[in-house]
Amino acid sequence: MKWKNNLAEQPVWSGEISNRDRKDEVAQKVSRFVKDGDVIGIGSGSTSFLALEKIAERVAEDRLEILAIPTSKEAEMNCSYYGLTITSLLNHQPDWGFDGADEVDGKQRLIKGRGGALFAEKLVMASAAKTYILVDESKHVEKLGKKFAVPLEVDPRAVHLVETALQTFDCEHVQLRMATAKDGPVLTEAGNVLMDVRFAHIPDTLEKELSAIPGVIETGLFIGYSVEILTV
Repeated sequence: MKWKNNLAEQPVWSGEISNRDRKDEVAQKVSRFVKDGDVIGIGSGSTSFLALEKIAERVAEDRLEILAIPTSKEAEMNCSYYGLTITSLLNHQPDWGFDGADEVDGKQRLIKGRGGALFAEKLVMASAAKTYILVDESKHVEKLGKKFAVPLEVDPRAVHLVETALQTFDCEHVQLRMATAKDGPVLTEAGNVLMDVRFAHIPDTLEKELSAIPGVIETGLFIGYSVEILTV
């Protein structure tokens, strides 16, 4: 029996989607990659939301059997709404996935995590053979870190330890991300906090160097992963 309440009868999304027509085009393109039996990593964000919608339409029309591994509660709830069977990394390895990004540079290095799901996103991306990154032109930058800070997911007990350790890095600003619809800091799905850090320069080694700080659960730097950039 399905739930009949309002929340169960609508996807989890709010607000306008900018550049909707072009995002629909790349979403349609991603849906054509789906094959029967695929295990797919499902990302978050507006373009990923549209891609999920198109994939669900294709699955229904062609009677495909797929499994979805969502990277956030938002994605999980939308997979449920669209009737896709959900699994996890404990049970399946994704054949491929799709997601968005906050910034992409010329070497296909990414900053992700403005939505707060960076830990799960990286787990799924590292597990998949390929991830399609769906972005518009505004996400392309000449210098990584030009527009957005690098998010760090941090154990709350380690906030002061991490900020102190960051003093040895070439960083310009460190800020605890505060919530807008609740009091206090943003909490991730794993119960951690987010620290947004601006760096003057981002070398290829920075992701591993930040991850080596005790208390840093994950970073929003995605460097050296198997990705294909699809620009709307």
